[in-house]
Amino acid sequence: MNSKTYPFGMSTQPAFTVLDDSDASLGIAEVAHLSGLSQDTLRWYEREGLLPAVHRGTDRRRRYSRRDAALVEMLAKLRDSGMPTEEMREFSRLVAGGAATHGQRLAILERHRDRIHRRQVELDQHLASLDEKVSHYRYLIGAGLDCDGQPVPTLPATRSSPTPAEGESR
Repeated sequence: MNSKTYPFGMSTQPAFTVLDDSDASLGIAEVAHLSGLSQDTLRWYEREGLLPAVHRGTDRRRRYSRRDAALVEMLAKLRDSGMPTEEMREFSRLVAGGAATHGQRLAILERHRDRIHRRQVELDQHLASLDEKVSHYRYLIGAGLDCDGQPVPTLPATRSSPTPAEGESR
């Protein structure tokens, strides 16, 4: 696969890979494997306009270019992160528009990133509440107390297996 990597900011690690279309095309099973999406989901993405029309081979089977596969992987990540389908559709439409749409794509991604950050703050607050409740229950259990602060009565030991009912044989 021919590719060029471009670092992002000061990092020495490549942030993304730009793929060219000089290699062989990929079938739907290969793209499904690379993206983690099912073949049915890939077909749905195409029907819903999330992907541009996928080229077909002479056998009428879908043939994805490396760029198509990279877009599918990006769309899968956007979907997993909660981006609404309509925004994914717009992002994909803009990708097809070429470099002139970089600014519009950036705006979509930044808005989504802001939503994710807000959601992270909410989740952190929920997690803190859960952590408090877990600590409270651990304390109660360790101290042998009920929620009202009263000692928990000792429960009689139970047998691990029931005794046979009268008249039943073992």
